[in-house]
Amino acid sequence: MFNRVLIANRGEIAVRIARTCRALGIETVAVYSDADADALHLRGADRALHLGAAAPLESYLNIERIVAAAVESGAQALHPGYGFLAESEHLARACDDAGVVFVGPPAEAIEKLGHKGRARELALSCEVPVLPAIDLERGQEAAARAARLRAAATEVGYPLLIKAAAGGGGKGMRLVERPGDLEPACAAAGSEALAAFGSDELLVERYIARPRHVEVQVLGDSHGNMVHLFERECSIQRRHQKIVEEAPSPALTPELRTQMCASALRLARAGGYQNAGTVEFLLDARGDYTFLEMNTRLQVEHPVTEAITGIDLVAAQLRVAAGEELPWTQQQISRVGHALECRIYAEDPALEFAPSPGTLLFAQEPVGPGVRVDAGAVTGSEIPVHYDPIIAKLITWGEDRESARRRMALALREYPILGIETTIPFLHDLVESPAFIDGALSTRFIDEHLAQWTARRDALDDALIAFLADAASGARPAEAKGASSEAAAPESPWSTLGDWTL
Repeated sequence: MFNRVLIANRGEIAVRIARTCRALGIETVAVYSDADADALHLRGADRALHLGAAAPLESYLNIERIVAAAVESGAQALHPGYGFLAESEHLARACDDAGVVFVGPPAEAIEKLGHKGRARELALSCEVPVLPAIDLERGQEAAARAARLRAAATEVGYPLLIKAAAGGGGKGMRLVERPGDLEPACAAAGSEALAAFGSDELLVERYIARPRHVEVQVLGDSHGNMVHLFERECSIQRRHQKIVEEAPSPALTPELRTQMCASALRLARAGGYQNAGTVEFLLDARGDYTFLEMNTRLQVEHPVTEAITGIDLVAAQLRVAAGEELPWTQQQISRVGHALECRIYAEDPALEFAPSPGTLLFAQEPVGPGVRVDAGAVTGSEIPVHYDPIIAKLITWGEDRESARRRMALALREYPILGIETTIPFLHDLVESPAFIDGALSTRFIDEHLAQWTARRDALDDALIAFLADAASGARPAEAKGASSEAAAPESPWSTLGDWTL
């Protein structure tokens, strides 16, 4: 096993990887940008190295600086987390050249499977069902690229999706329903993909209106062993980015689960895959599934798989990268119960999920049986404007879906975060909605069931917020000792609450 690992990421995933490294007795090296000089992920690391300016291309997307940091720190391995460079074959090759182990698949496997167009061709070759799609080549002159785009759209048909070919997570993705929107959507998707993944290569794919999004977790080693860890459902999304995930999927029959998992393993083996990866599918109302893409990295939603299988996926990644064999056969992997994950974002759901950067004045994680929080920010943390605004992931486990759902609803009610807007109240109403309780999910769930959602707040909520805001700022107003709010200073949040006594 490695003695020291550099974590080439930030936020909650960097904190989560460091936690497993500590459990395995591995030293960790964190990296950070100017915007993350006081970030939570630096506190649990044995050493932290500065990468550069806040802009991702100057820091978390800068391969040369990241590999140099690994070499300088004496790290034997580099874990890329997810997002940023996690699916970059260039980073994997740069690690190989520098004598640093890349904790992920070989560069050749990323090249085959991490690129959506090439992965689709490979899926066709091993009889995995696919959607009609066309790859848009890079480096073409503008007029030629525009002509190619229009031809691809005509062949695929409307409505269609324009997608980043080199990454996922909803970044670099646009729905196009009319020809007049095609070129602006392509330009916007390419710009966003370049900023997020360092590549503006795109794919044009047929759009299915109301599918379920179901994915299969696979894990392979360098000795030819390959297993799946069952499936997750990730249908509930906003702007094509997942916000609620669960395992197992409530939609799959045992027969369909067997078919989808077999397809995932067939594709991964055909691509020479090693380490942890996820094969994603769309499932239509008839129960027919088609290959969507393969994410050649750890997924944001991996904790729900850990919850039902008892397998630490980060530990498995590290052991496989160190050359060990998988310790289980497929028959030895079982699942127990049901797990849900809600992504907590610094966003305002009442304003179309607009980012809400700023300082967390107060945050208190819920606790209880079957409750897990993977957080990247705590009280006093700054949420910068430069990166994905995820604050934490809330995971609950139960003996069945309903018990996991009830635990999630309770945990969301017991998770105060003050100072910024978050998705917590929206998520609470979502998991309590009748359609969610019934498992009637699709990628259109939010549009169909929560499009008119508004935040609810009563006087007690306002009073609690005012009290905690003063407490977090260190103020000691007279009202906190029981006096009337009429005595409050004008700048105190208590002065907005009217006449009452605590």
